[in-house]
Amino acid sequence: TMSLREHALSLFRGAVGTVRPAPMLKRALKLQGDGCPQLLVKGQAFPVKRDLYLVGFGKAVLGMAAAAEEILGDHLTRGIINVPLGIQESLQRAGMQEMLLKPHSKIQVIEGAKNNLPDEEALKGAAAILELAKGLTADDLLLVLISGGGSALLPAPIPPILLKEKEKLTKMLASRGAAIQELNIVRKTLSMLKGGGLAQLAHPAQVVSLILSDVIGDPLDIIASGPTAPSSHSVQDCLQVLTKYNLLHNLPSSVEMVLSSSPTKPSAPENYSHVSNIILGSNTLALEEAKRQAEGLGYAALVLSAAVQGEVGRVATLYCQLIQLVCLGFTSLGKGPLSDELRGNLLQLAAELQIPGLDLDEFLQALRGLRPDRPVCILAGGETTVQLQGTGKGGRNQELALRVGLGLHKAQASGASSPQGRCEILFLSGGTDGQDGPTEAAGAFCSPGLVAEALQEGLDVEAFLGNNDSYTFFSQFQGGHHLLVTGLTGTNVMDIQAILIRAM
Repeated sequence: TMSLREHALSLFRGAVGTVRPAPMLKRALKLQGDGCPQLLVKGQAFPVKRDLYLVGFGKAVLGMAAAAEEILGDHLTRGIINVPLGIQESLQRAGMQEMLLKPHSKIQVIEGAKNNLPDEEALKGAAAILELAKGLTADDLLLVLISGGGSALLPAPIPPILLKEKEKLTKMLASRGAAIQELNIVRKTLSMLKGGGLAQLAHPAQVVSLILSDVIGDPLDIIASGPTAPSSHSVQDCLQVLTKYNLLHNLPSSVEMVLSSSPTKPSAPENYSHVSNIILGSNTLALEEAKRQAEGLGYAALVLSAAVQGEVGRVATLYCQLIQLVCLGFTSLGKGPLSDELRGNLLQLAAELQIPGLDLDEFLQALRGLRPDRPVCILAGGETTVQLQGTGKGGRNQELALRVGLGLHKAQASGASSPQGRCEILFLSGGTDGQDGPTEAAGAFCSPGLVAEALQEGLDVEAFLGNNDSYTFFSQFQGGHHLLVTGLTGTNVMDIQAILIRAM
């Protein structure tokens, strides 16, 4: 029989495979007919009356563009994409030819945004995209490819604001504790392309955006700062944020000029009838595929949420308590006081974490209905946060895995009545982009037994966690066998967690 680890790895690979740019585009995008060809996107038809153009920006856009050009063939007139610095070389080195454009491609590639920060190169690319969009007619079709990281790759401050002035303002806001939503409101207001700007510049051409989401809940106006989605914010909102952080009287004159000449009353809402925004890939889709595969392997599979967020230690506690509850269900203790106590703790923790759209009551009902003789697979996704205290190496996924392993080990060690004794448990957490923090790992596998062995070998697991040094722990212990190493995947829909449990 396959080990739980092999199962978890196969589920993770399946989930990532389904949101890889090439297969994802080939499933969703077709070109039909010769006379007046039509672009079919997930069954919606868009007539190509005259010329077909392509623009794109984001970390996964190179692979998306390569697949799109293959599908569009000679119908593509011209394209421009902005992608992260060094990505072509990385993919070349990784032997991922299918993610690269062919020689003589009609798509121009501009690499920029070093360290995911807008820079001069990204600015040049954005200016080229802006020019292309401005020149389109009502008979043209503009295909826009968007993925996470697109915001830094599409900087186009409204003149006379300079990029460095906009950056400085964003940094000042961040240093005063502004939330990412607030930073985005200010960025969008001062930008020509964000917050629906690109869609408005391309008017009257038909605009079709294909989006790979890396944001919880897939909000169109937030992913890559929503260049083709109506912005839900006005100049008034921007002024409010600047006032809140006491920056209104500390602005560069160029920013003052732009803000004062913008209409403060919302003008007539702009028309977006020429725009279609279509989400092609997301954490939810990846989890659906993992669930399908888990069922194929004989598991009773449940998806907890695609929007898990919160501090990594608290999320680890949530997972530990869920696992203990499942193990209780495998024994005759599934309906006792311990089970009720766990259930109460879980509901309280879920309420504190405020995971969007999670109905934990309903989830626990579904768990209760499972047959005790079948192995269980619980899947989840999203993005946790780590408060850095130490100087170690790791990432949120490796840290989450190690914390879950330690939490389960402690629960087992403390109680003679611990339900886990009769269960085999494996927890996996990984980043779908193949990277977790500054290491070559995408994440890690962990189990309570692994922590017990490490402690026997004299490794102080708590000390590693206190120093945010999960990577060093996993690479020193058993030759790094428990690290999840996939290499760059060329896609990104946040993180995926899998809990596999079977009765021993």
